[in-house]
Amino acid sequence: MEIKEYHAHLYFGEATLERAKKVVEKAKESGLFSVGRVHEKNVGPHPRWSCQLLFENSQLPVALPWIIGNRDGLTIFMHPQTGNDYEDHANHAIWMGERLDLNLDMFKK
Repeated sequence: MEIKEYHAHLYFGEATLERAKKVVEKAKESGLFSVGRVHEKNVGPHPRWSCQLLFENSQLPVALPWIIGNRDGLTIFMHPQTGNDYEDHANHAIWMGERLDLNLDMFKK
C-alpha cells in the first residue's frame, strides 16, 4: 500500500465554529498544510461540519504532533490517501477526540 498524502478533518459545529476557525487560521500560518474550506454543513462522508487539512506523507512526523497540540479539544478524523477511499476511511483511520460514524455508503468496498 502506497500512501500519497494524509487528510486530517477538523470537526466542529455551530457552538464550536469560532474555536475551529482559530485552529484553521493557525494551521494556515504554520505552513504545514494545504487548508480546505470551512464547511458549515456536512459534506461527503463526514457527520459534522468540517475543514480538511492536507499534508504530504513525508510531513507526518511534524504534522501529527502539530495537530495533537493544536486541535483545541476538537475532534480530528485523519486518514491516509492510498487510492482506496473505503479502506482509507473505514480501516486506516486515526481518531483524536470523539469517534463518530461516517457515511461510508458513498464508497465502494
